Amino acid sequence: MNVYEEIENFYRSYRGKKQVIGKSALGRDIFAMLVGRETKPLGISQAAMHGREFVTAYLSEEFLRRGVQYGGVWVIPLANPDGALLSEIGISSVPEERRETLKKINGGRESFSLWKANADGVDLNVNFDARWGTGEQNVFAPASENYVGNAPFSAKESAALRDFTLKVMPDFTVSWHTKGEEIYWRFYQPPFRAARDKKIAKALSRAIGCPLAESRGSAGGYKDWCVEKFKIPAFTVEAGSSALSHPIGKQHAGEFAARYGDALRALTEAMKDLK
Repeated sequence: MNVYEEIENFYRSYRGKKQVIGKSALGRDIFAMLVGRETKPLGISQAAMHGREFVTAYLSEEFLRRGVQYGGVWVIPLANPDGALLSEIGISSVPEERRETLKKINGGRESFSLWKANADGVDLNVNFDARWGTGEQNVFAPASENYVGNAPFSAKESAALRDFTLKVMPDFTVSWHTKGEEIYWRFYQPPFRAARDKKIAKALSRAIGCPLAESRGSAGGYKDWCVEKFKIPAFTVEAGSSALSHPIGKQHAGEFAARYGDALRALTEAMKDLK
């Protein structure tokens, strides 16, 4: 069973509130499931925005199993289903008429295991309207990673996440990536908001054992957009040891669950006490 089938089956059997928030470039569903109650503090946790980081989809299942004590969190396990399948099973996951174009975008390489983008070659985590196109590693043509798209939210997947976020109006968000065991929490916040957000980031750090870090030269990410658009605490967690190799497979799901499984419980508890 591939990662998309796994998440689709989990979604079908999930007994809580749930919905499909949109479609991928190739028409696959993007699933969201609510853990806890739809009351404050209300968050969004999204994972597998980068194809090769699909192990975070399995971690999302653990969040849904463990639950939260306060408020609730909408969990989006697989924000980039097409990219995840390209990384996991390769070019056979896309329609035949798209394969040659994708191979060219991939530099002629047969292997797509390191693919991060969606099926159109857009890196979703640089396609949000937060100083879009100004990142140091941005590129401006379809690629396996770092292509910003032809406009903010040009990708179906990032547009779906935008629309859902605007509907939920969350109090916080957390994005799950791999790898490096760091928490990124800052995006040009003024000092009073930076102090607030760092306090929540430290609570997350204590729960999962990852130090805080500040990204430099990046822009256009979901976390960045949430900080700038909604002025809320938003975090990107780079889960997994740097010693692991991309893509980190399902065989590591158990250790990810053990290490990071209480993250949403810690975040909702910290947000509950936020003044």
